[in-house]
Amino acid sequence: MMSGEPDAPVNGEAIPGRVPVHRPVYHWFHKVSAVLFITFCLEIGLFLLIFPWTGYWDNNFFPALIPDWRQYWDNLYIRGAISGIGVVDLYIGFVEILRLRRFAGR
Repeated sequence: MMSGEPDAPVNGEAIPGRVPVHRPVYHWFHKVSAVLFITFCLEIGLFLLIFPWTGYWDNNFFPALIPDWRQYWDNLYIRGAISGIGVVDLYIGFVEILRLRRFAGR
């Protein structure tokens, strides 16, 4: 053996100083919660992406709550920022869809 190579186990014995790594065990509730999280992220993301640009945006509860904030509520930059949060939420949902592979083979 070369000096930089780790010692091979002898007769199936563990090498001292090393801890064996076990694969995580996933149960049904892990899988269901992952699917629910993905569904939540996609729905909220689509809502936040589309809702600020509809007619319902001007006629909701929040601008009537504090009338001085209507100038901010109608600002296109605020609408764009909320839509940007929706895009980030959609991105999280799609990344989690790709991470569903961790449940494969179990």
